Amino acid sequence: MARRRTKKRTHVGASNGPTGKAVPTSKASNSPKSMVIRIGAGEVGPSVSQLVKDVRSMMEPDTASRLKERRANRLRDYVTMAGPLGVSHLMLFSRSDSGNTNMRLAITPRGPTLHFNVESYSLCKDIRKALKHPKGGGKEYLSPPLLVMNNFTSPASEAESNQNIPKHLESLVTTIFQSLFPPISPQTTPLSSIRRVMLLNREPTKENDGTYTLNLRHYAITTKATGLSKPLRRLNAAEKILNSQKSGKSRKGGVPNLGKMEDIADYMIGGDGEGYMTDATSGSEVDTDAEVEVVESRAKKILSKRQKDRTREAKSKSGRSGVEKRAVKLVELGPRMKLRMTKVEEGVCNGKIMWHEYIHKTKEEVKELDKKWEQRRQEKEARKKIQKENVEKKKKAKGVGAKADAEDEDDEMDVDEWDSEGLEGDGEMELNEEMEDRGEWEDEEEEIAAG
Repeated sequence: MARRRTKKRTHVGASNGPTGKAVPTSKASNSPKSMVIRIGAGEVGPSVSQLVKDVRSMMEPDTASRLKERRANRLRDYVTMAGPLGVSHLMLFSRSDSGNTNMRLAITPRGPTLHFNVESYSLCKDIRKALKHPKGGGKEYLSPPLLVMNNFTSPASEAESNQNIPKHLESLVTTIFQSLFPPISPQTTPLSSIRRVMLLNREPTKENDGTYTLNLRHYAITTKATGLSKPLRRLNAAEKILNSQKSGKSRKGGVPNLGKMEDIADYMIGGDGEGYMTDATSGSEVDTDAEVEVVESRAKKILSKRQKDRTREAKSKSGRSGVEKRAVKLVELGPRMKLRMTKVEEGVCNGKIMWHEYIHKTKEEVKELDKKWEQRRQEKEARKKIQKENVEKKKKAKGVGAKADAEDEDDEMDVDEWDSEGLEGDGEMELNEEMEDRGEWEDEEEEIAAG
């Protein structure tokens, strides 16, 4: 009897990861996942489309890197599928009629949402052209980047002088960006897994200035051993190239050409600047490299007490303590973005406006808006309760002995009626109420834009 085929490519437990091993569901569910989406796929233009691809590569590996949008897709479709797919963050890129590029960062399923205006950006290809020795395309994207945030919390003196940006807004933005990537445990996370860094720097605010501007940079982390002289480093590099060519692996550069050199010292010292692995090919944007001490994390055999004493004595005689000095360099990968936050909403791209850059409400106006939102929430819950009761009544009124096909047709009709009554009618009422409530905000925005 032939064996039954087991599907291994598209089912749970399939070995689709980068290492070829099945990823445990518990571990995969704990890490945050994101979706970078173009709203209006055919209307944003090729530049914004390439920016979306670059942001997806920056957010790897826990992101939908091969997502394909359609013109018929709406925001509601992505929010609906975010739950079953385990997506926790949505990054929405769009372009307005005036040509401004906007980005929204939303947490599913309940929000909040940060609205940003992309004032300027540079693509990855532009960064590679600007660098003399770019880097990328290796194993850097197999692990999430290290998040570094600077100047997100303003000092107490600046917070008192600048009342336009409240303190709770700073803590909210900090928490949202920290939740983009899984947390790092210094005790358990291996240093070799940290290959990239994403830097978020908040520009200092001026007096009575209500702007909240962030600068985003993306770098690759490269290290090399220090303590060796320049000739030894070049010999080690040439040996690695020869070993890679013998093993069949492709490596850029090839064997150095020594035909034009009269002495091996010309190659080892490289006084003319044309030697192999000169300082100009370091790929770093800084003049001096930061040196750190790294403890050797190689797998060791279990030794007896006598063997441990021997190795300890050998290390003490040779001067090796198991600590290696390495120089750390940062090579920019891109993209670059300058983001100015315009407003914060309570829900996923809808709901009560918590903060606005241009419009400021008094405490009395905020209390009135809170009362309106609370009243609408109660009305919405009452409508849902009535709809649920109507569906239960229709199910009880059905005949138990009806045929399965007839029951399926009735179920489909009931679902359609429920959707039409509960989603379309309710959605139109909520949309009309929301538009009326937002009328005050839109009128004030038009007055500011006209002024």
